[in-house]
Amino acid sequence: MFSYTIPCFDLEQIALSGQCFRMNRLPSGGYSVISGQHYLEIFQDSADTAQNTAQNTTPNMAQVFFDCPKEDLPFWEHYFDLETDYSKYLAAIDPNDSYLLAAGAAGRGIRILYQDLWEMVLTFILSQQKTIPKIKEAVELLCERYGTRLTAENGTSFYTFPTAKQLTTATIEDLLKLKLGYRAKYIERAARDVRTGNLDLKRLSGMPYEDALPYLMQFYGIGEKVANCVCLFGLHQIDAFPIDTWIQRILLREYYRPEYDSLPKSRLYHQIIQDSFGKYQGYAGVMQQYIFFYERMK
Repeated sequence: MFSYTIPCFDLEQIALSGQCFRMNRLPSGGYSVISGQHYLEIFQDSADTAQNTAQNTTPNMAQVFFDCPKEDLPFWEHYFDLETDYSKYLAAIDPNDSYLLAAGAAGRGIRILYQDLWEMVLTFILSQQKTIPKIKEAVELLCERYGTRLTAENGTSFYTFPTAKQLTTATIEDLLKLKLGYRAKYIERAARDVRTGNLDLKRLSGMPYEDALPYLMQFYGIGEKVANCVCLFGLHQIDAFPIDTWIQRILLREYYRPEYDSLPKSRLYHQIIQDSFGKYQGYAGVMQQYIFFYERMK
């Protein structure tokens, strides 16, 4: 087991932030994490020693223990974005924005993970109109049916996320049996598009955010919200700002101005984000995660 002292790190907050669906609590109190062919068990001591108040964005220091083969440590260090100082994002919050200050204080242990691009494409396609527990259930069923069974160094068996090639045999009828509903046809098409090269993941991985977003939205079943989630969590483009119904409610409640009355709904939320979060250019997605987590915990 390998020990790290990490600022701005809280396992529970990361697990509950809605970005990762293969991070599960262990009976021993830590979490298991599966990414690609890698399996990790991770534990944390006293994540948050700082007083949690609405005005407190002091970085917490976490003692974190990684239980994995030594050769996997660089993979997991990158996965949890340990090379990035998240205290600079907390320090950048406008002191006049009391709501965002409270959200940053509540979620200051969140980090944007480096996750597999293909997994994020499929995961967020199937996440539409599902609760987080239902998304996790659907992901595991998909992995157990089409992924590869592996055994970790500690003897734990797990399933990898299925590749597009592994989904070759999956028909819409097969996917419907996994409780995917109308999303089954989106999953089947996405796998086919990747296999044929129509959806070029290698090309996508090299695109800047302004190109990646419209590129993704060309594909069946991928709207703006899903595309932004893929950009934020699959491409680590942390300026992406996904807008779901929760975020819409927050924007209207906390950031609405009278001058927005004349705006069409198609422009409204983007204008609010531009006006209220444009100052966080380059990392607005981190702020989105703070407010998403804060609202979910409330």
